Amino acid sequence: MSTIRTRVAIVGAGPAGLLLSHLLGIAGIESVVIDQRSRDEIETTIRAGILEQGTVEILDQSGASSRVRTVGNRHDGIELRFAGAGHRIDFAELVGRGVWLYPQHEVLKDLIAVRLGKGQDLRFGVTALRVEDAASDRSRLIATDADGSALEIEADFVVGADGSRSVVREAVTGSHTGGYFREYPFAWFGILCEAPPSADELIYSNSPNGFALISQRSATVQRMYFQCDPDADPSAFTEEQLWNELQSRVPGTTLKEGPIFQRDVLRFRSFVAHQLLRGRVALIGDAAHTVPPTGAKGMNLAVADVLVLERALRALLLEDDDRLIEAFPETALHRIWKAQHFSWWMTNMLHSPVSAGSAGAPDASDFDRLRQLGELRSVVESEAGRRFLAEAYTGWPLEGLA
Repeated sequence: MSTIRTRVAIVGAGPAGLLLSHLLGIAGIESVVIDQRSRDEIETTIRAGILEQGTVEILDQSGASSRVRTVGNRHDGIELRFAGAGHRIDFAELVGRGVWLYPQHEVLKDLIAVRLGKGQDLRFGVTALRVEDAASDRSRLIATDADGSALEIEADFVVGADGSRSVVREAVTGSHTGGYFREYPFAWFGILCEAPPSADELIYSNSPNGFALISQRSATVQRMYFQCDPDADPSAFTEEQLWNELQSRVPGTTLKEGPIFQRDVLRFRSFVAHQLLRGRVALIGDAAHTVPPTGAKGMNLAVADVLVLERALRALLLEDDDRLIEAFPETALHRIWKAQHFSWWMTNMLHSPVSAGSAGAPDASDFDRLRQLGELRSVVESEAGRRFLAEAYTGWPLEGLA
C-alpha cells in the first residue's frame, strides 16, 4: 500500500469537491481530490444547470469560471402555467436578481481546468473504500487506484463530496443510508433533443395530464421533462409519443421538435444525513443531502455547503480554531432545510396529484387537484407570493459573499 499525506482529502470531483479544493488552494491549504470516474466521464455527462446568482458570483469572483458569464445565459424570470394561462414570475422586478442557465458539466470542465492549472493533486479512476480513524486528528482514507493498487491518504481532515451513494457517509453517520428521507410517488421522464429553444425562459406547466418543464441547454440542444411513473421504461416510448406527451402538457406553446438523443427517468427523493460531521470528517453536497430538481437547488446547495466548510477549515487548519468547524452542521443545516422546504413546496404545488396521463399521489382526490389550483392562484395573484418564489429560486444570501 502506498501512502500520501495532505491537509485535506476530498472524495468526489463534482462541483462541491472541486470548488472546495479551489477555495482551499487560494487560502494556501493543500488538498488531494479523488474520484472513481474518468475525467472524460465527468466532463461529458450532461447534467442540469440552473445557477443562482450567488453561485455565479462565487465562480466568477474566485477565478473558478469566467465562462459562466460569457457562455451562460442569464434568465430574469420563469413562467408558471396552469388552467390554460401563463404567469411570468419576474425575478429582476421582484428581487433584483436572476439565475444563469449553465450546465453542470460545463462548470466541472472549468473547475478541472483551473485546478489542474494550479497543480492540484486530482486523481481520476481512484475508488474510495472507507475512512478510518474518523474521530482522530489524523483520519485515513483507504482507496484503490485505477490499476487496483491499494492507496492510503493521511489527512488532517477528510471531506465526503462523493454524491448520493457516498462511501464517506458511513464514517460520519454509521451507515450508508442514515438520514431523513422522503420518496415521491412520481418521477421525471427527461429528454435531450437537437432543436432550437421553444421559449425564452423556463416554463413550469401544471396541466390535467401532469407536470412538464420546458428548459434549455444551448441554442441547439434542449432539455424537457414530464411527470411519469417512477418505474416507467425510458425505451418504451416512440419519439412521436414523447413529443405528443410533452405537447399535451404545455397548452399555448408549440414545442420545437428535433431528434431525441438521450432519455432517462429521474426519481424524486429528498434526503438529509443524520449527521454532517464526526471528528475530522464532514459531508457536503449530495453526500449530505439531495433534493427534488423542481426548485433547482441541488448544485447551488452544494456551493453553499462549500462556503461554510471552507471558512471553517481555514480557521481550523490555519489558526487552530475549532469553533466554526463545530458549528458547521448547524450553520449548513439552516440553509439545507430551507432548500428542502422550497423544493418540496414547488414539487407538490406543480405536480398533478390526480391525472389521467401520469403518476400521482396514491390517496389523492379531486379536492387535492382543485386545492392545488387555488394555491397556484394564491402565488401568482399576490406580490408577496411571487416575491417569495423569486427570492428562494434565485437564492438566499450566501455565507461569506457580500
